[in-house]
Amino acid sequence: MELVAPAGNFEKLKYAYEYGADAAYIGLKRFSLRVKADNFYEDEYKAITDLKAKYPGKKLFCALNISFHNRDIDNFLKELDYFKSYPIDSFIIQDIGMVNIIKKHFPNAALHLSTQANCINREAVKMYKDLGFKRVVLGREASLAEIREIKDAVPEMELEVFAHGAMCISYSGRCLMSAYLTGRSANAGWCSHSCRWNFNLSGNNDFLTEPLTNEEARAIAQSGKLFITEHERPNEHFPIFEGEDFTAILSSKDLCMVDHLDKMKEAGVDSLKIEGRMKSLYYVAMTVRAYRKAIDALQGKISSEEAAPYIQELYKAPHREFGTGFFFRHEDADKTTVGESASEFELAATIGKPLSEEEAKALQEKAEKARNDFDSELAAMHPDAKKAKEKDLELHPEKVPHPLTKEDLAGGKLFVCSPLNRIDSKSWCEFVGPNNTGIQDSDFVFVDAETGMVMDWTSHNHDCLLLTKKDIAENWIMRTKSQNKLSGTNKR
Repeated sequence: MELVAPAGNFEKLKYAYEYGADAAYIGLKRFSLRVKADNFYEDEYKAITDLKAKYPGKKLFCALNISFHNRDIDNFLKELDYFKSYPIDSFIIQDIGMVNIIKKHFPNAALHLSTQANCINREAVKMYKDLGFKRVVLGREASLAEIREIKDAVPEMELEVFAHGAMCISYSGRCLMSAYLTGRSANAGWCSHSCRWNFNLSGNNDFLTEPLTNEEARAIAQSGKLFITEHERPNEHFPIFEGEDFTAILSSKDLCMVDHLDKMKEAGVDSLKIEGRMKSLYYVAMTVRAYRKAIDALQGKISSEEAAPYIQELYKAPHREFGTGFFFRHEDADKTTVGESASEFELAATIGKPLSEEEAKALQEKAEKARNDFDSELAAMHPDAKKAKEKDLELHPEKVPHPLTKEDLAGGKLFVCSPLNRIDSKSWCEFVGPNNTGIQDSDFVFVDAETGMVMDWTSHNHDCLLLTKKDIAENWIMRTKSQNKLSGTNKR
């Protein structure tokens, strides 16, 4: 089975490929259902083209899955030349009006039907096949039994299903709740996730003061006398009516099928999809890696025991309560949940290219010379000025330059480091990679890339170098404990 990963920006795309995805899906400008994701623009097509060359065989899917108004089609046609610059293997669309446009202007790109099209039956799949679609991303409401029936009826059609990530309370994600409450249409890519807000349950009468039997509670739920109010909108009342077929209106469980991939394969699933173009780089990397290992175990490339530690990482990333959606029975998807689990870890930094021995040596010598110049200038000062300077350095030791030394470099390696949170030099730290679940390091050092001076801390937008003696590599991740997990974990 193919593994398809979300990529909300270039960095996430790179890590999706590096950590095991066979394909990744991106959005372009205003034509994706995740317009609040970074998406892709300007000249990033050049970097993506180079990236695909680095990962031969990896595919790139482009989500054009909004519902197109006439103005949207006009805007798309105006930017055709720009879109053609991207090495896109297929377009994911829901709007049937885009079929002939894609066929005409992108003859080498495949057509994939978006889950937004609500395709969950064999006759619809046959129709989309006749229209030229190569793949259908089935609606999340399709059960495993229905998927098997569809595959048997149309064996030549590729079937892709969501296997992991957030679920939507509305049919195949076609929700009007956000548009109704906030004016931000989910079907145009502006979902405000209002189904996950915190609501208060209220009633028109004081009949809730007494304990209720199940029959009484059911009667009240179907009476139309209940309403909810959102915490930030106390004066807006939204009636609740529960009919015979209960539909949850609040937060759905997150989908997680990692323990049931054998059942998905038996059902005829060709491609597994992970939701989350707005999720963090850390989430993308850890989730993709877990499913990669699970698929490899299913295919006999590694053992289940080897895959298990990577799969456990799914439970250490932020997520809502996990469920199996509609795959086994629709009642599982009807159960709502609240809140979100706290992640055990926080993404601290990404690891870039290593410096060569020559580059590291040149930087060390530059830093050593700068320190010698500092000492010489201090020694040449007038005694009174020198005394004042030394007093100032005593009060502000951070002003004293600490150069990278030959001893520091012995047995270690310098890597380009891109911090994504504030990291202290005494922080608990662990490195993880595509094939490694964690290497703790208590002796890492941050180094200024320009001066070669050792740094006590770094933070987002302050790229630096990382010196470590651990066996890590480019595109690894540096993580620290979450704040609520930090008790007793300082490394010194």
